[in-house]
Amino acid sequence: MAQQQTRLDLYNNSWFNPGGSSLKRLIWYFINDFFLNSGLFPFSGVKVFLLRLFGAKIGKGVVIKPFVNIKYPWNLQVGDHTWIGEGVWIDNLTSVSIGSHCCLSQGAFLLCGNHDFSVAGFDLIVKSIQMEEGSWVGAKSIVSPGTEMKSHSVLTAGSLAKGVLEPFSIYQGNPAVKIKSRTIS
Repeated sequence: MAQQQTRLDLYNNSWFNPGGSSLKRLIWYFINDFFLNSGLFPFSGVKVFLLRLFGAKIGKGVVIKPFVNIKYPWNLQVGDHTWIGEGVWIDNLTSVSIGSHCCLSQGAFLLCGNHDFSVAGFDLIVKSIQMEEGSWVGAKSIVSPGTEMKSHSVLTAGSLAKGVLEPFSIYQGNPAVKIKSRTIS
């Protein structure tokens, strides 16, 4: 029996609509590259203003460091006093909700899209990400499509989150597993 093989010529994501017009996406591409994904504008206020201008819901006291890449701001919601560290990439093909007092450390990657490797056409899969209040994504960690980080959960540096991370719990590894409870004094 012949084994079916990947056929990228069959790939079709015409069903996918990232939101915004083609012109809006094009303008955002250049604004993101010049103001967020560079070191030329280290001031969070300008970045927050531009994100809001393009439809993001951003709370007060949000800190956005240099070299941050945000795919589609209209799919982003960020609570109050959240920190987005240097080199963070939010690949939000669909909604990403980040609660108040959250931290995304340097190089964290929030990934809302993937491909179905079991289908010859390598179909696109899109799932939202939710980070509840006080959750923390460690440096160089990856948050996979469909992940829910419950209140005050932690994903340690260099780990890969998938599924639901329990509240006040610390996760580590690839795939990340709970290693202990989080106690805040």
